Amino acid sequence: VQLQAFGGGLVQAGGSLRLSCAASGLPFSSYGMGWFRQAPGKERELVSGIIWNGGMTYYRDSVKGRFTISRDNIKNTVYLQMNSLKPEDTAVYYCAADGHSGYSPVLRLTEFEYNYWGQGTLVTVSS
Repeated sequence: VQLQAFGGGLVQAGGSLRLSCAASGLPFSSYGMGWFRQAPGKERELVSGIIWNGGMTYYRDSVKGRFTISRDNIKNTVYLQMNSLKPEDTAVYYCAADGHSGYSPVLRLTEFEYNYWGQGTLVTVSS
């Protein structure tokens, strides 16, 4: 199983980035996916999640209206479009897969419920 996240970088406040996470070695189209982030000195937190068919999504309050999660089950890829970035969005962003049960209508909200993780991509937002 491999989850490869990329698309991070340095951007000025107000700018945009699009993160991608390419999955292989797992039945991607049947798994829920999540984007987490961890800032220095802070715990890892769920930023956004999406169930297997895109029919349900979750955003933490601080990113609502700015971030959009989507997935392409043909390309085995999940995306996180991040607009209007703020310095407080600076963190390492991780994608994760919920492989506990396929085709689940439940959107997992804690890191302990995701069992496959990517390596992380650094997003730095300068003020």
